[in-house]
Amino acid sequence: MANDYYDILGVDRSASDDDLKKAFRQKVKQYHPDLHPGDAAAEAKFKEVNEAYSVLSDKEKRARYDQFGKAGVDGNGFGGAGYGGYGAGFEDVDLGDIFNSFFGGGASRSRRRNGPQQGANLKYGMTLEFMEAAFGCEKDITISKQDKCSACGGSGSQPGSAPETCPKCRGAGRVQEQMQSLFGMTMVTKTCPLCQGRGTVIKTPCTTCHGKGRTQITKKLHIKIPAGVDAGDMLPIKGEGEPGSNGGPYGDLYIQFRVKKHDVFTREGMNTFCEVPITYAQAALGADIEIPTIHGKVAYKIKEGTQPGDTYTMRGQGIPNKNNPNIKGDHTCRFSIEVPTGLNREQKQKLADFNATLTDRNYSKSSQFWQKIKNVFK
Repeated sequence: MANDYYDILGVDRSASDDDLKKAFRQKVKQYHPDLHPGDAAAEAKFKEVNEAYSVLSDKEKRARYDQFGKAGVDGNGFGGAGYGGYGAGFEDVDLGDIFNSFFGGGASRSRRRNGPQQGANLKYGMTLEFMEAAFGCEKDITISKQDKCSACGGSGSQPGSAPETCPKCRGAGRVQEQMQSLFGMTMVTKTCPLCQGRGTVIKTPCTTCHGKGRTQITKKLHIKIPAGVDAGDMLPIKGEGEPGSNGGPYGDLYIQFRVKKHDVFTREGMNTFCEVPITYAQAALGADIEIPTIHGKVAYKIKEGTQPGDTYTMRGQGIPNKNNPNIKGDHTCRFSIEVPTGLNREQKQKLADFNATLTDRNYSKSSQFWQKIKNVFK
């Protein structure tokens, strides 16, 4: 795969989260534009590294990338994968740490971790009937998730009080420490151990959430499912994930579909299929029949001499396109000939008499087959 994200970071496909983070740190040090002023190639490589890590560091994005490649994470429309919207990038790698390790603490671009962070995304598995997936439907679901504490509004402090500025980092969320390295003493910036990077501490915790700012809730949602979804598709519900931190937005809820099998129809993407049994007489003489589709029955005239396995395709009688319901797939039926059983004596005699009137001209495939056998065993 061209520009494969694993190749860009220099790791194999089984790399752990720690392996990815370590590789990302090394690549950032190697290609960061501040270390290569005016170098367009280094800047382009740096962007590639950031893009690769933003996908592979997110478990759901990585799973879609492993299955579908870049098409699974390009964010174009609603498909089997690829919705974008996941916050990722430099959250797990502090550029201040990198510059401090190079220059002993003089970097002006130290990134604070106590800025707004998007909440966690959630996933919900939903099973649909075949026709529900084909034509869309509406469902009521109940999810269990973390949400802002209703008592303290998510602050974590008892109502009437408020979080206070952390005395250790003075609200920065980061502290500097001296560290001995190969280059001598250097200053390294780390997350404040007292406030865990928030910049504030809670003196009087909320008695409902015990200072966490969150409680577990159950929530009912009414979901509109578009026509044409298929097994494995994921429908994003914006803002129905868990709350963000430090004023960050809510995450999203992703509904992943499973689709039950149908007694008559099967599907491949937008196209549907079914098998239609016909009688020996209908196949030989032709007949007017009705072919089932997901949209209803369609009149069809069987031609004389229809063979087992012959097919007929009807345009626009399949599954609607999930992005444009006016576009539909095709429906193909396959004919199978049912051999009559339980014949009485009179029926058997009439069939034998009829068979005696037939010649090789009536059975072209059979006569050609046996001629080939004769040629093989001359």
